[in-house]
Amino acid sequence: MAQILIVDDEEKIRILLDMILSSAGHQTAQADNGLSALELLEKAPIDLVVSDVCMDEMDGFTLLEQIRLRELGCPVIFITAFANLESAIEALRLGAADYLVKPFHEEEVVLAVERALGRRRLLAENRQLRQQVHDHNQRQAGVFVSPAMQQVRHLAERVADSEATVLLTGESGTGKEVLARYIHQASKRGKERFVAMNCAAIPPNLLEAELFGHVKGAFTGADRARPGKFEYAAGGTLFLDEIGELPLEAQVKLLRAIQEKSIQRVGSNQEVATNCRLICATNRDLPAAVNQGRFREDLYYRLAVFPIEIPPLRHRAEDVLPLMRYCIEKFGERLPAGELVTPAGRLLLENYHWPGNVRELFNAIERALIMRSGDGPFTSDDFPNLAHGHSAAGEREAEFQLPEGGIDFEELQLAIVRQALEKTMGNQSAAARLLGLSRAKLRTLLAQLSGGTSQKRIVIHFRRGGRNEEKDIPSDV
Repeated sequence: MAQILIVDDEEKIRILLDMILSSAGHQTAQADNGLSALELLEKAPIDLVVSDVCMDEMDGFTLLEQIRLRELGCPVIFITAFANLESAIEALRLGAADYLVKPFHEEEVVLAVERALGRRRLLAENRQLRQQVHDHNQRQAGVFVSPAMQQVRHLAERVADSEATVLLTGESGTGKEVLARYIHQASKRGKERFVAMNCAAIPPNLLEAELFGHVKGAFTGADRARPGKFEYAAGGTLFLDEIGELPLEAQVKLLRAIQEKSIQRVGSNQEVATNCRLICATNRDLPAAVNQGRFREDLYYRLAVFPIEIPPLRHRAEDVLPLMRYCIEKFGERLPAGELVTPAGRLLLENYHWPGNVRELFNAIERALIMRSGDGPFTSDDFPNLAHGHSAAGEREAEFQLPEGGIDFEELQLAIVRQALEKTMGNQSAAARLLGLSRAKLRTLLAQLSGGTSQKRIVIHFRRGGRNEEKDIPSDV
């Protein structure tokens, strides 16, 4: 059942349409001109408008234009006695769902209404799915509190509205595709397609066809022409994951596609213009691959117009609990009342090495949700695999042997403190957590250690957003 607004300056036509639509199970409202119709549309939810074209005060075409301008979101079917080819073309150009001629048959009206309502449902579902994807990406992009990830998000927002090619680097599982989707959603291309392709998952002999498409008969099994990812992503964003795995031959053709903004389908000499934003990602060291001759230098510089490095989870322990909370909600589970996790559980989670990064964290939480009983806070017992890994790491650390010649204990302390500060990009609270100290204790230790140096400061070096940075930690902290 739908709410349908009938707009016609002839009362008998309104009554007839009301009878037809009511017998089909719909509810109706009526207006005798476009102005009255607009007033009703602003006040009540209407699923469909069935309107005459020629009316006083405001005709049907103007009504349709106003519906579109005000984004009222309901399709319009025109019914008119003054039909001609020009008016039909104009109605369809303006976006009318259908165009019927008086006198009409009941079956024609019912069929046109069902078609228009079906189209409306599809459009509504499409808008809803787009909004869900947008909300999902917004939540995932915001699941952090660490300064390192705040900087990553800042860079993503700055580059989103440009057309620059973005190169996302970082370990496996850090969320490179999530960030790529966030950049796409925040860009002016956000309403168009986001097309993802994993370069490592496609056999080398099919990579070119996947990227650029092929014509019929281009190779065995090519029984029909097929567009590639570049064409499919037209107007939107093409995300090439694991770009470091691309064979050299495919690298040459990708470079040409980027430079010329056009591609050739496999088996064709015809140039096809491309219009997609390119975002690439890798967990490889591409500069090292360039030096080893495994990756083209000219392609690397084409891709790395705007590099963004995503830090591993072990370098941003303060993000673990927000990600945990998001993951529990994602799986549709209720959060524990009160504390999310016990102190011992929190210590385990925040000090675990997380070689698989966010992906490993989500897997650990999913397992814990399946195995645990009760609705209290999570404990370290809920993560036995992590506890085993943590214990093993602790045993390796306990194997340290004092050299025969002894050590400079202050120099060792300074090196450890500097490493913690570099991992957290100078964030003292995060560094203190890595060292198992309170922030006040770390400040005291910094003052002692930096006071023992000639420059009265500790200099740390780290990478942020693909750049090397240096920061002074003064002695009067």
